[in-house]
Amino acid sequence: MSNVRRNHLRSGVGMVLVNKEDRVFAGKRNAVNTKMVSFFLKKPWQMPQGGIEDGETPLEAALRELKEEVGTDNVEVISETDNWLEYIVPPSLRRRDNDIIGQRQKWFLLKFLGDDSHIDLKATDHSEFDTWRWMAVGNIIRLSVHFKRNLYLEVFKQFNWYFSKNKIRNRTLTQD
Repeated sequence: MSNVRRNHLRSGVGMVLVNKEDRVFAGKRNAVNTKMVSFFLKKPWQMPQGGIEDGETPLEAALRELKEEVGTDNVEVISETDNWLEYIVPPSLRRRDNDIIGQRQKWFLLKFLGDDSHIDLKATDHSEFDTWRWMAVGNIIRLSVHFKRNLYLEVFKQFNWYFSKNKIRNRTLTQD
């Protein structure tokens, strides 16, 4: 990737949050106040993600974002991606008030140690999701926004050792 393009990617983190049954947390996005509103009214599912603030390590950002978006940081860190993964937002969905074209993210695999009552989507004034559920890997990929599907495939490829060990791979397209 060219440096020009890399400079237009926001640095961020993503979290694959798994419960005791090794199902993955997914949320439906709230409408946002950009031109993506009409696009996201379709409300695709996604995993938690967010930006890295100045002075934060990727792990610190992941735990902060998880607390803000899901309402908990009661997790055990299992693993992180070997490298930074990228996705590009289609030009028609980009904000016109900046030159960001996508994100460059470090992803973390996290085991949720609490129970469902500990999840609070309204933990902050700027909630990211309005509904959530635990899903099989294949359903997250299938129900995600089209421009993140390859990213999600790469994330789950890097964490395949965990999901195949726990036999999730064989039931990835089950109904939720």
